[in-house]
Amino acid sequence: MTVPLAELTGDYVLDPTHTRIGFVARHAMVTKVRGAFHEFEGTAHLDGTDPARSTGQVVIKTQSIDTGVEQRDQHLRTNDFLDAPNFPDITFRTTGVEQKSDTDYRVTGDLTIKDTTKPVSIDFEYTGNAVDPFGNLRVGLEGSVTVSRKEFGITWNAALEGGGVLVGDKIVLEFDVSAIKQG
Repeated sequence: MTVPLAELTGDYVLDPTHTRIGFVARHAMVTKVRGAFHEFEGTAHLDGTDPARSTGQVVIKTQSIDTGVEQRDQHLRTNDFLDAPNFPDITFRTTGVEQKSDTDYRVTGDLTIKDTTKPVSIDFEYTGNAVDPFGNLRVGLEGSVTVSRKEFGITWNAALEGGGVLVGDKIVLEFDVSAIKQG
């Protein structure tokens, strides 16, 4: 049974076992590397009557980066990329929510990676809601945004013999969210 949007108003937490925060990066100019962060937490206040009054924040543990290749993951945790020992968190905090259609929303906020904060706008699709077998009301959202890693001070690269570079500048951040209403 789907709950009307107005009845979704309330406080939510991300369900880490049913939420994916991932990324896609161009590698060697010819393919893409996909990965995810496995440790994160997030909260949101959804206002189903006035979505512009909704808020949220996500904290991602940089140490939890996983591309399926341990040697690459270890390199991504170094100062060449995320510098996980000195910057253990990537954060996103909303500054605005705009309803674009019945199911499409633009969430604007401050994304902080390492010691750099930049405003970003993430387009989300509201994928629905349901009451799970345990009585929890869940909402689903899917979204993505492309960011420049150089804008966040992540500039390491290696030149390729035939031209180009090993790691592309544009990184796609992907969000497949299941959030559980609290209280």
